[in-house]
Amino acid sequence: MAIPGGFWSTLSSPLVRQNPVTLQILGICSALAVTTSLDTALTMAASLTVVLVMSAGVVSVIRRHIPSTIRLIVQIIIVASLVIVIDQFLQAYFYDISKRLSVFVSLITTNCLVLGRTESFARSNPPLPSMIDALGNGLGYSLVLVVIGAVRELFGMGSLFGYPVLPTVDQGGWFTPLNLMLLAPSAFFLLGGLVWAIRSLRPEQVEAPEFEAPAVSEERA
Repeated sequence: MAIPGGFWSTLSSPLVRQNPVTLQILGICSALAVTTSLDTALTMAASLTVVLVMSAGVVSVIRRHIPSTIRLIVQIIIVASLVIVIDQFLQAYFYDISKRLSVFVSLITTNCLVLGRTESFARSNPPLPSMIDALGNGLGYSLVLVVIGAVRELFGMGSLFGYPVLPTVDQGGWFTPLNLMLLAPSAFFLLGGLVWAIRSLRPEQVEAPEFEAPAVSEERA
């Protein structure tokens, strides 16, 4: 049951060093769409993490009984079934947040991160390592969503979890909310800045250039 690098490395590597969002650029659609506030970002992160861990466990348990020709269909059915359960749970107990998340909970079924971990890791490893790997990747994804959601809500509305943090002009304070933070392009730029910051601190994550720019001769210059 031992895995290369140990359980702690498998759990902690996806947080920053092998983060699925900032390094592998997976699951960025939901990172852009549901991070207008911290509560929706946290709910989406928890939902995806639960689906990711449970689907990895189920796929790993039955991995020797899944014909390779239909493995993707079986994996998608397992993930979709778990997503339906999570969606129904949110509608039953967190109806307001469920309405604000709209279709993005259902779209967990097609999230590249979920299908990627079940296909690349859970299908060829025992249940416990697979679930730890899924938990680490889910936490790495959650970390990015929470950071972006906190920045967007704080500077877009002056609040966190709906509670006022920066006194806005409407309330007699000094802070003018930045409406751009509530639009999708702001999440795109924040995510790009986060990727740049991590790769500046960890140069080994910088991708090699696909081609070298041609040198300009001194005569032409």
